[in-house]
Amino acid sequence: MTMTPVTTEPIVDVAPAELQRLLDAQRAAQAADPIPDAATRRDHIDRFVAAVLEHSTELADALDADFGSRPSTTSMELDILGGMGTIAYAREHLEAWMAPTEVPAGLGGAFPTVVQHRPKGVVGVVGPWNFPVVLVFVPTVEALAAGNRVMIKFSDMTPRTGAVFARAVASRMSPEEVVVVNGGLQTAAAFTDLRLDHIFFTGSPKVGRLVAAAAGRNLVPVTLELGGKNPAIVAPDADIVDAATRLAAARLVNNGQVCLCPDYVFVPESAKQAFVEAYQEAVLAHFPTFIDNPDVVSIVNDANYARVTGLVEDAKSRGAVEIVIVPEEEKNRLPDAGSRRFPPTLLLDTPANAAINAEEIFGPVLVVHTYSEVDEAIAFAASGEHPLSSYWYGAATDDFQRFVLNTTSGAVSRNDFGLAYINDAVPFGGVGMSGSGAYHGKAGFDTFSHQRPIAQSDLPTPFASAFVPPLTRERVEGVVAAAAAALADTAPRLPRTGGRA
Repeated sequence: MTMTPVTTEPIVDVAPAELQRLLDAQRAAQAADPIPDAATRRDHIDRFVAAVLEHSTELADALDADFGSRPSTTSMELDILGGMGTIAYAREHLEAWMAPTEVPAGLGGAFPTVVQHRPKGVVGVVGPWNFPVVLVFVPTVEALAAGNRVMIKFSDMTPRTGAVFARAVASRMSPEEVVVVNGGLQTAAAFTDLRLDHIFFTGSPKVGRLVAAAAGRNLVPVTLELGGKNPAIVAPDADIVDAATRLAAARLVNNGQVCLCPDYVFVPESAKQAFVEAYQEAVLAHFPTFIDNPDVVSIVNDANYARVTGLVEDAKSRGAVEIVIVPEEEKNRLPDAGSRRFPPTLLLDTPANAAINAEEIFGPVLVVHTYSEVDEAIAFAASGEHPLSSYWYGAATDDFQRFVLNTTSGAVSRNDFGLAYINDAVPFGGVGMSGSGAYHGKAGFDTFSHQRPIAQSDLPTPFASAFVPPLTRERVEGVVAAAAAALADTAPRLPRTGGRA
């Protein structure tokens, strides 16, 4: 493959005054067209999509350079083209989502009411490094569908991609429509200090706390898409080889650098060895070689390489058993700090006090636990912070139903990887430590819209006059009688509680 030359453009922190100028320009443009029609919104979406597609090869090359090694197929399928289904879904349903929603009229039909779906104004999208294109691309499209202007803060950990992405967007969009901001920590801090109308952040819980705190100072609403320790349970009745094969694929997407990847798995005690052998075989089928394999995704930078390495070394020092899954002749060459190639790894017998049990791994490492009764595994998955996704491998049995009932997570997938993420008809988001709020499809449109009720009255006397002096006995009795009549009309529809008078 002939690569487009990609240069490193220096990260220059953007002054707060310049960020404020960009925000003011977008806000002025929004004020001139506060509720864009469907044609305008589609035009914004289509030009934004065209900007990305026209620079897709350059973006893939930049991602390869930023990671140190990332195959263009991975970048194209998951990062650059990964949001196209969302685009089609939003364009198809746009008019229906925009239409005011009729609701029952208040006070027995006296006050006709509709809910208007109004753009919030200027949305700030703060992106992550692991999928830096698609994870700003999708929320931006949904914010545009809702009629907003968008300011994007691109991840400073993928600077080459950020430079290409900024040029791409500027080639098709005016800064008053969508603008991309690159810069380091100072720019990120100044960006989240802006009085935007909504902030959408994807990243770690640690940084998510800082974003939420900064937004809170200005009372800016925030959507947080975070991560967590995603559990997987292999059911007692599962086909062990099939489950191991499926889990290996799920763990190795982007070499484990995905917030949806399973972090640990519980397998039946009696099936531990069979699972380990099948998992190793599945990994080697995907990566028969590793050290020089062009399909391998490197750990994104030195700091994250050191962090993943440190988690594994800490676990080993506490008694965990490490299984490195590469050809025998490569085991003395991996992990390799120079290329940041960290190999697929299993950790067995990991003690509870190991750091890897508390920190999201974000690498190709899977911790294997065992259980004698499946309820032990379910209880463990339920006891920690709520993850972004939970996984079950096996049939939809009563055990699975107990797992769904007794655990909390952003989503649940059975027998495959991140199924909720790819369905634009359902909300995608975390809960607790894995995030707040949701997007994708209608949920994304609603996230970036203000639901404004518009109620009307043509009554001959104002409703408020019933609550201001003079409060005569007759007026009070009239209000009580009206309330009793309304309650009597509703009572047949209310559930009976079985209480005694």
